[in-house]
Amino acid sequence: MDWKAHGVKIVHAGELDTDTPQTSGMTRAAAITHARTGANKLWAGTMLVQPDAKTGPHHHGELETVLYVMKGRVRMRWGDHLELSGEAQPGDFIYVPPYVPHQEINASPNEVCEAVVVRNGQDPIVVNLNVETPEPASAGLPGMPFHPER
Repeated sequence: MDWKAHGVKIVHAGELDTDTPQTSGMTRAAAITHARTGANKLWAGTMLVQPDAKTGPHHHGELETVLYVMKGRVRMRWGDHLELSGEAQPGDFIYVPPYVPHQEINASPNEVCEAVVVRNGQDPIVVNLNVETPEPASAGLPGMPFHPER
């Protein structure tokens, strides 16, 4: 086996590719794709949500998605009308099953939210939805009903 050509691939932080489907309010960057590394069953990258911002509602079709929160606080909304919610902070994992309508919200008015994202497929499926969100226009104002800090 030619391990130099077919072995470990390292994608450095400055080499991530933002030429991947996007959703308003968030920046996705691909790290592990077939074209970049030869991966056949995984996609991995990052997502970044600016302070006091939220994404548009969307889902990822048949793909399962895992987020690992690196920085900030993520409020997730999900459901047909985004009626359910929960929060995660650095060190927490979030699992999003296939076809679940969801929205990522930066629950901080002054800190960027960053997460590592892994999906179980190569297709960059992003289905942006026309769903009203119950989240206030400003997601991170003081006095909002956040979960207590750990």
